[in-house]
Amino acid sequence: MERLAEAMGSTGALLARGGPVAWLLAALSIVAATVALAKLWQFAVVRPADPAPRRAALLWRSGRRAEAEAALAGARSPAAEGLACAVAAMRAGVAPETARAEAARVAEAALDDLRDWLRPLEVIAALAPLLGLFGTVLGMIDAFAAMEAAGAQVDPATLSGGVWTALLTTAIGLGVAMPTVAALSWCERQVERAERAVDDALAAAFGPALPAVEAAAAPGAAQSLRPRLG
Repeated sequence: MERLAEAMGSTGALLARGGPVAWLLAALSIVAATVALAKLWQFAVVRPADPAPRRAALLWRSGRRAEAEAALAGARSPAAEGLACAVAAMRAGVAPETARAEAARVAEAALDDLRDWLRPLEVIAALAPLLGLFGTVLGMIDAFAAMEAAGAQVDPATLSGGVWTALLTTAIGLGVAMPTVAALSWCERQVERAERAVDDALAAAFGPALPAVEAAAAPGAAQSLRPRLG
């Protein structure tokens, strides 16, 4: 506990030396960390690249509809939500073309949920280094103003202290931006995987024919290679 208190005290002292810009960067880092953790939890729950929707599509086209619905029951990915909507629509007698359009709409809405809060991460990643540089410029202005006021009696220690204090905000800004960029890149990769999973699931469910290679992925489906939805 003592070490934690010392660390917090030293962090607070550094932020105090950095001034308002440093405190603003600290606030942005808290926002970025909160969003990154929330997205990590969301992607862990949703599982964007879950193979269940594609497997369910193959089972459905093989005539094993109960197994297909069971495969979708526990899935929460955008592909699973879209395919579940299509299955429900076709059970109600909706035409396959209409069912596919509705499935695409539902899947896109689920993808939008995955994209939520990525823009704030993008803004923080771009803004943090600029804020750090802005703080450094302000600090250098103060340091040189102090030099001018001191005239010939300039204390080198005071000058160097002003310079490192000015550079502090740049270091903080980079420290905030780098992990934020990494988190944003990972989140965008997960969204891309979810988009590809949606395309694959809809293609498997509504394609013109079920290829023999894909049919083998659904156990017991090889004897019926060209079943049709509906």
